[in-house]
Amino acid sequence: MRFLLIDTCGMEGSVALADASLSNALVAQEVLPGRSASERLLPVVKQMLAAAEWRLKDLAAIVVVHGPGSFTGVRVGLSAAKGLSEAGGVPLMAVSRLAVLAGAAHRDDGEVCAVLDAGRGEFYCGVYAGRRRMREALLTAEEVAEVAARSVAVVACEAKVAETLASLKPVVVREPQAVDALPFAVERVEAKEFDDVATLDANYLRRTDAEIFAKPVGIAK
Repeated sequence: MRFLLIDTCGMEGSVALADASLSNALVAQEVLPGRSASERLLPVVKQMLAAAEWRLKDLAAIVVVHGPGSFTGVRVGLSAAKGLSEAGGVPLMAVSRLAVLAGAAHRDDGEVCAVLDAGRGEFYCGVYAGRRRMREALLTAEEVAEVAARSVAVVACEAKVAETLASLKPVVVREPQAVDALPFAVERVEAKEFDDVATLDANYLRRTDAEIFAKPVGIAK
């Protein structure tokens, strides 16, 4: 099974080609530094496919990590994945960034609490049992501590989160990359669980600044 995997949610984006039938599944990977995903994503995908001599229609699925994370990054990755899916007639699936982060803890003996910085003193928190989502929410540090108390491990990939939640003794891992979504992709292809291109939305877990600060309709300036 061949996959194109896209993740543009974090400080750096990444794109990967993977073949689950190979002992070393990762065929190619490219990092998109800084906020360059909007300009580089599609050209990089085209170059990688050409170098591997793959065609879009050869793919079992296009996999996109659809947040939470940078609003702009999430939109860029999701829009590109949708466009490629429709252009190539390839199934599409979205994976939560929190799910991928939880998977990095490599724990199968209970629930794992994955935590990402959401700004404004809040955190994106996802509780997973294996690859099964139990809960995802936007929480305060105190609320995260309550959730973490029922989990076998807390996992983070950001220094700020690890420092703020130091009392929870989080497992600190590197920031997830696109290829880290592969185990979820293989499992879902085998179960024939794909997403609808038309209805799939970003996994923001919070409102955008424009929505937060928008003036209510009918209120005078």
